[in-house]
Amino acid sequence: MKHYNIKIATGLLAAGMALAGCSGILDETPRETYTPEFSTKQRGIEGGITALYANLRNLWGNGYWLIANETGTDEYTFGHGGNENDKPIDMSNNGELNATNCRADNLWNTAFSDINTANSVLENGTAIGMSESLLSEARFFRAFDYFWLVQTFGGVPLDLGAGELKFNATATRLSKRNTVPEVYTKAIFPDLLTAVSNLPEVGRVTGGLTKTAARLVLAKVYLTYGWWLENPNNIPTYPEAARTDPDGHDANWYYRQAYEMATTAIANPGKFALQKSFYLVNVGTNDRNSEIVLYADHTESSNYYDGGTNFDWANGNAPGNFARWMCRWDYTFLESSKSSAQWTKFRSVAREAVQGKDRPWKQMATPQEVTKVTFKEKHYDSRYDGTFAYQFRGNWDRSGNASGMAYNANMLPVNPGDSILTFLDEDDASIQWPAASDNGGAGQSNVGAGWLPGRADWVVGPSQISRYKYLNLWKNGIYRTDNGTGLGRPNGDSPRPYPVLKFSELYLIAAEAAVKLGMNSEARNLVNVIRARAGVWTYDNNRQREKSADYSAEMTAATPATITIDYILDERSREFFGECYRWTDLVRTQTWADRAKTYTICGLHAADRTPQTVTRTITPQKYLRPIPQGQLDALDMTAAEKAAYQNPSYTN
Repeated sequence: MKHYNIKIATGLLAAGMALAGCSGILDETPRETYTPEFSTKQRGIEGGITALYANLRNLWGNGYWLIANETGTDEYTFGHGGNENDKPIDMSNNGELNATNCRADNLWNTAFSDINTANSVLENGTAIGMSESLLSEARFFRAFDYFWLVQTFGGVPLDLGAGELKFNATATRLSKRNTVPEVYTKAIFPDLLTAVSNLPEVGRVTGGLTKTAARLVLAKVYLTYGWWLENPNNIPTYPEAARTDPDGHDANWYYRQAYEMATTAIANPGKFALQKSFYLVNVGTNDRNSEIVLYADHTESSNYYDGGTNFDWANGNAPGNFARWMCRWDYTFLESSKSSAQWTKFRSVAREAVQGKDRPWKQMATPQEVTKVTFKEKHYDSRYDGTFAYQFRGNWDRSGNASGMAYNANMLPVNPGDSILTFLDEDDASIQWPAASDNGGAGQSNVGAGWLPGRADWVVGPSQISRYKYLNLWKNGIYRTDNGTGLGRPNGDSPRPYPVLKFSELYLIAAEAAVKLGMNSEARNLVNVIRARAGVWTYDNNRQREKSADYSAEMTAATPATITIDYILDERSREFFGECYRWTDLVRTQTWADRAKTYTICGLHAADRTPQTVTRTITPQKYLRPIPQGQLDALDMTAAEKAAYQNPSYTN
C-alpha cells in the first residue's frame, strides 16, 4: 500500500505543540520541542489537544483560505488588487486554476498536520486511560478536518504512513487516496458519533468543544453525504467510487439523520442561543457571544499567545487573522477639501483599527448582484447593515491630516464622523458624475463617485459597483481596545476570535434537510426563526446611531409559502456572507455552475461605471479542487502515478 507523504505534516506537528497555552482556551506550559516520547505522557497529550485548537488559526482568519472558499462564487469576484491568488479561482477566464495557484493548499497542509496530531492524541491517550470526554475533542477535530478535505478534494488518504487513522512519526513519500465513502464511514461518522456521546454540554474550558459543536458538524456531514449519494446533477467524484453507501443507507436516510441531529441540537442548546439581533452576533464588542459555537481564538494582550502578530504591521501569514484585508477597496484615497473657497484637497478617510475601515488589499470585490439581489431587502432585514460597511466616514481628526470642518460633495461642509462616501441602496438617475478620468476635477470625486443635490457625501449606486470600489465586509473587521484618540493599529493582524461554527446554522441545516424530505412546513418554520431575528434592529450600524425596531412580522410574512433549496441558499448567503462557507454550500447542493455562472460588475479603474456581465466557466470536474503541487512534488511516484493521484481536471 502507498502511504501519504508526512514530511510536511510532521514538521507542522512540532510547531503546533509549541502553541500550547493559547489564551482563552487552555492553560498549558509552552514547550519549544515536542518529541514522540513526550507525546505519550498526559501533559504531552493535553498539549496535542491544545495544538488542535490553536491550529484552527491556520485556516480561520487566513485571507487565502477566505479566497479559496469565496472568490468564484455568487458572493465574491476579484478586485482591483487581484492577482494569481484571486483571478484563476474566479473561473472567469483570467487564468487557469491549477495545482500551483489554488489556495485550497492551505487546507491540505493544515488538515493533515492536525489529523496526525489527533491520531497521536487518541493512540497515546487511550493507552494511558485518559477520559473519552477529553479524547473526543481530538476525535472532533480529526473528523472536522477530514470533512473539509473530502468536500474540497474528494477522497483523501486515511493512512498517513503507519496504517489507517494511525499516528505516523516517520516521513514517507508514498500515498494512496481512499474513496469518498471510505472517508465518511471509516473516519468522519465514527469520530463524530463518539464525540456527540462523550463531549460535555458545556465546554471544559472557555471556547472548548461541546455536544452542540459535534451535533452541528455531524448534522452538516449527514446532509452533505446525503447530497453526495443522491448526486442529482451527475457530478463526478475521485477516486472513482459508486454512489452507494457501505452501510446500506440511501440519501433520504441521511437527510433524516441531518434533520433529527440538527433539531436535537436546537432543542438541547446547552449554553448556546441566538443573539437578539444580527448586529450583536458580529460586533467586536460582543465577541465570544452565545451564538458562536466554535472560534479560532486570538488575544490582544500577548503576541506570543496570539499565535500571530499584534504589531503595527503584519505581512499576511497564518496563524494571523488577516482575512479582512482581502475584501477592502482602497477607500483611503477619498479626498475632501480644507477650504470652501477652492479645492484644497486632502485625504479625509484614513485606515483605522475599527470594523470595516482597516487595511485594504483590494483582492475580493462584491458583484452588483450582492446589493441588488441577495440583499435586496434593506429596510426590514438588518443583515445588509450588519454585514457591510457601505458608508465611509471622515476621521481626519484622528489622523493628523487636518482639523476642524472640511468640504466635500457640492462643496458642502462635513465634520469628522460625517459620511464622505455612501453606497446607495438603490440606483438614482439624478446622480451627477465626475469627468471621465480616475481623478475628477476640482470639487469632484477622485474615486469616480458621483454627487446628488443637497448632499455633502459622494454617492455610488449599485450599478456603479466596480472592481475598484465595492462593499467592505464589516463583520470580520478588526476590533481593538487600545486605539485611544488615534487610528490605532489597523495594519496588523486582528486580535478578534474568528467564528468557525455558529448556532444559527443549525436552523438552516435542519431546514435544508426538511426540504429534501418534503417537509415544507417544518422548513419554513425553521427559516422563519432566522428571518424573524434578522428583522430585529438594536443598532443602525452604518449610520452609527441607536435603533430599536422589530420587523420580525414583516420578515416572516415575506417568506415564500414554498421553501426551495435556492431559497435556503439565499438565506445562507444573507446570514453567513463572506464566512468561508459559500463554495462548499454551492458544491454540496450541486448549484455552483448555475448560481455563479454570471455576475455583473464595472471595471478596474475609478472612473469605470459601465456594468459588464461576466461569464464563468464551471465544469462538473471543477467541483473538486486540485491536489497541491507541493504534495505531488514530494511524492516518490512516477509521472503517471502522480497524474493518477491528481484530480482529473487538473492533470496536464
